[in-house]
Amino acid sequence: MARPNQRAQRRLDYIPLISRTFVDLGYRRTTTAALAQQCEVRENVLYRLWPDKRAMFIAALDYVYQYSEQTWNRLLEGSREGQASSENSASPAQIILQYEASHHGEFGLYRLVFTGLSETDDPQIKASLKDLYQRFHGFVQKQVAVHRQNQESHRQTSLIAWSILGLGTVANIGRELEILGAEERQQLIQEIGDLMLNVEIGK
Repeated sequence: MARPNQRAQRRLDYIPLISRTFVDLGYRRTTTAALAQQCEVRENVLYRLWPDKRAMFIAALDYVYQYSEQTWNRLLEGSREGQASSENSASPAQIILQYEASHHGEFGLYRLVFTGLSETDDPQIKASLKDLYQRFHGFVQKQVAVHRQNQESHRQTSLIAWSILGLGTVANIGRELEILGAEERQQLIQEIGDLMLNVEIGK
């Protein structure tokens, strides 16, 4: 029997802790010593899994997307099971907006993204951020297309998806700077998001 990939499993075990350290300290102030302390291992253990701090940060950026995608997929799977025995006809996009209205940004992972945006002079971090946003956009665009019954052009659903992602960014800025309260953030994401889902874009 093949042995499980222990290196891959250890990465999965450590990356939430590594991500939390970058959230709390930012990229520049985080040291590999601090990361090792958070993971309760020696630094050389982390260096066996990633070549350097930058690689650990890039892995943390990937974790931001993976965590979100897994959360949304579980949510949508549960909603499909519930809809089989009810008259609830909300689209996947509406279900995600409703969830995010209450939960968006609650774990502070958006700080990883904000931190990364200040490091875009590093080509590898810039490429990772670009990939992160494109994956978020791709996921949201698929839900927008389903909501609009695939009747819109790729360009239209793409623009709507970017606008919805923008709402999330503004909500995170509002949370971070304490200029938007919880109720305002909820309305921004759910109510304005619903408007974006149904907006008419000139053809």
